[in-house]
Amino acid sequence: MFDHFVVSVVICPVVVALTVRWLAGRLRPEAAVTFLVRSLAIAAAACLTTLAAFAVKAVAELSVTGSLFHFSDRVVRADTAAEPWVSWLSVALAAAAVTGITRVWHVHRRDVAYARRWSALPARDGRVVLLDDDRAEAFAVPGADGRIVVTTGMRAALDDGQYAALLAHERAHLEQRHHRLVLIARLAAAVHPVFRLLDRQVDLLVECAADERAAAEVHDRRTVARAIAAAALVAGGAHGPGHLRMAPSWRDLRRAGVVPRRVAALVTPRRAMPLLLLAVPFAVAVFSVVWTGECVLDLGELLYAARL
Repeated sequence: MFDHFVVSVVICPVVVALTVRWLAGRLRPEAAVTFLVRSLAIAAAACLTTLAAFAVKAVAELSVTGSLFHFSDRVVRADTAAEPWVSWLSVALAAAAVTGITRVWHVHRRDVAYARRWSALPARDGRVVLLDDDRAEAFAVPGADGRIVVTTGMRAALDDGQYAALLAHERAHLEQRHHRLVLIARLAAAVHPVFRLLDRQVDLLVECAADERAAAEVHDRRTVARAIAAAALVAGGAHGPGHLRMAPSWRDLRRAGVVPRRVAALVTPRRAMPLLLLAVPFAVAVFSVVWTGECVLDLGELLYAARL
């Protein structure tokens, strides 16, 4: 069974992560983001299932378990006698993954609950809630009655064209359910540490996908680019006469590079590579699922063979 651990827990997640990272900036984001995130999710599910199978094997290796269920624990241990550490390492990795998933889900529910506080406020044009606040912020609140919350500080920082672009951007987040894609990517990262390297790529893909939808809606890519730049300059700070914050705070500096890349993608779009390349990470992820299925079957056959 050790080969299943190597393939589904080590090789396939790394290959999927590397191909997603390479493709993220080379494909049209609005077409690629869903497929790439699904590839991560499939590979993460296969990895977690393999870890669970090896965790079951670890429990089956205990003498007390063999006595209780009437099978030979020595036969179970002999299957990975050359790698005796793999079963209990899988237990630790599976526990860490479940803990990470629980943490990600808790943070997601907390953030959604906070955002939905604004859903009860009066909305303009059916979806837009204009919040009287000097801070410059705008965000989409997912749900059946999805809303777009914009502060008066953000509205004052944008001209009419830029404001229309901002609303189109946030509508794209709601209509494409980008919050789900981000959540799935976070859950995948909780399962396997290599997927954590893709957090920024997924965030950038989601934002660029919304930018492209906004550009198509307002028919002016430069207006969307100017809206992104203007919003980035004032986001997180109070807005008022003489109060535009031209320098980012230390928190903004941690995300330095995302805004310039989004603007560059709109102003000077590059020729996208064929979408057929999406088949590469997806095929690797599907292969890991098939290999994981064989791992589960092998575990069943091993436990059956170990019966006394």
